[in-house]
Amino acid sequence: MILDTKRLYLRKFKLTDAPFIFELVNSPDWLTYIGNKNVKNLKDAEQYIQEKMLDHYKKHGFGFYLVITKDENIPIGITGFINRESMTDVEVGYGFLPIGTGKGYALEATQAIMEYGETKLNLDNIVAITHPDNTSSQKLLEKLGLTSNGMILLPGFEGPCALFTQTA
Repeated sequence: MILDTKRLYLRKFKLTDAPFIFELVNSPDWLTYIGNKNVKNLKDAEQYIQEKMLDHYKKHGFGFYLVITKDENIPIGITGFINRESMTDVEVGYGFLPIGTGKGYALEATQAIMEYGETKLNLDNIVAITHPDNTSSQKLLEKLGLTSNGMILLPGFEGPCALFTQTA
């Protein structure tokens, strides 16, 4: 466990979280706004966790974390950081299953992880990217104190991404 909030626990991923990752990366919002990660079965999901989460923890000391509800003890989403080679700043990101949306969980979890990043990881400038049509994500980023700063092109993404940055 790395964090807990009023309603949520955040912890590092384990390979046994493959069923959750399989469901998340194949959910409609993920496919629409983040893209198809070609996770077609649980073995693919384990490989995704190894490469995208566990290897990132080893290389950078941080990454994405599983978000679990305290009341029902069910995984509902992810939040955390990615250090892309194509970006100069660390990026905050999140994704939630439909059962975890519309309840303020993404804001609660991501506020906590950003505070963790600033106070415990000493991250100076946290940025975010989102699909240009993902207005829900853009509103959340603004609630987190990030400001729209135009569009950027990133390797592996179709078309431009909306960039959000912290204001001084």
